[in-house]
Amino acid sequence: MIDISTVRYKVFLVDNKNTTYNITDFIHGLSLEENDREISMRISFTVRNDESVKGFLSTLAKLGSLVCVLAKDGHGKYKEVARGNVVDWGITRKSTMHDLKCSCYDELYNLQKSQDNFYFRSGTGTKTRIKQILKKWGVPLGSYQGPNKKHGKKKFQNQYLSDILLSILDDAVKKGGKKCILRMEKNKVAVVPFGSNRVIYAFRRDCSRESTNTKSTENLVTRVKVIGTSNENGNDSVYATLNGLTKYGIRQKIYTRGSDETAKQAKKSAQTILNENGTVDRSLTIQAPDVPYVRKGDIVFVQTGGISGFYYVMGVQHNAESLSMSMDLEKAEEIAVSNDKTKTSVIYKVGDVVSFQGGKHFLSASGARNSVARAGKAKITRIKAWTKHPYFLVHTDSKSNVYGWVNEGSFH
Repeated sequence: MIDISTVRYKVFLVDNKNTTYNITDFIHGLSLEENDREISMRISFTVRNDESVKGFLSTLAKLGSLVCVLAKDGHGKYKEVARGNVVDWGITRKSTMHDLKCSCYDELYNLQKSQDNFYFRSGTGTKTRIKQILKKWGVPLGSYQGPNKKHGKKKFQNQYLSDILLSILDDAVKKGGKKCILRMEKNKVAVVPFGSNRVIYAFRRDCSRESTNTKSTENLVTRVKVIGTSNENGNDSVYATLNGLTKYGIRQKIYTRGSDETAKQAKKSAQTILNENGTVDRSLTIQAPDVPYVRKGDIVFVQTGGISGFYYVMGVQHNAESLSMSMDLEKAEEIAVSNDKTKTSVIYKVGDVVSFQGGKHFLSASGARNSVARAGKAKITRIKAWTKHPYFLVHTDSKSNVYGWVNEGSFH
């Protein structure tokens, strides 16, 4: 349970002498952003360029300076949600006011902006290839929960490192591996499967401020042809042709059989391409109260505007000033939510009408005195986060007589 009114952010700046400054009170604009097909997180902030005992903030925050963002809700401890180095720096002057605007990116930004050449021998695994790239560029690898499929020989020539990394992970998916995301967690790279978050946040109709649902066939693939080496006449050998939603027309993609692949394996890889790209794109964007811990690659539950189900977060933008966020979502495959492994967290707020399941209601949020109340519809009138009985319910019909503090999980 998250009480949005208790969400707080803190921002710290580390200068080139490794001195840390809390600049939270100077900030009047802060956002965190992770976008689809980008591997680096961006932090954008605007601060009053006031003079402190150490000088103006613009003399402390320089290109390359480290910025760390922490967040919390309720009475819990602050947790790091983003860190990055200043890449863009600028001062805006308006009459007597001076603002310093900065954009920061994490360590993966260098890989997103740099090109390199790599050659991998046939039979090397997914993890080995990723480790080799990161090691060469001095980026530490932390948690690796990704696939470790064997790949055919591959030469990457003058390609962006982020594209190389994503290509390796995409190829692993074609070979039956899990769909994964590559992101920074504190100061190390993590490779984790989509939907690996233990806490699943639920966004219902009454806490989703706006939603946009679209369908498109723009990127649809309706046919995949598997080819091999050319024959003596120069014609390609066609091993298989797989058809999908050809009612939308023929939009063909070629898959070239690798030197280490059997025809069966090549056909399986082609089928994976069709599975991934052979359906109508359905995208969902929702505007919701800010949950600072939601990251790209997480899975969330959405129930709004006739939509109900689990979705992967493909992109997320947190606005710390308005305590709102925008999520670009993609329908997730069906998942089994196990109570011993996954916790589902639904956001409730004052004014929500819920279905009380019946049971004890308490005289105080932390006390033990109670009585039994009947089940029925009720309204949340007060919330005290991090107490034993955090919600105060008042019945809205004659079926229930609940009027007191109740436990989390006693209603839905």
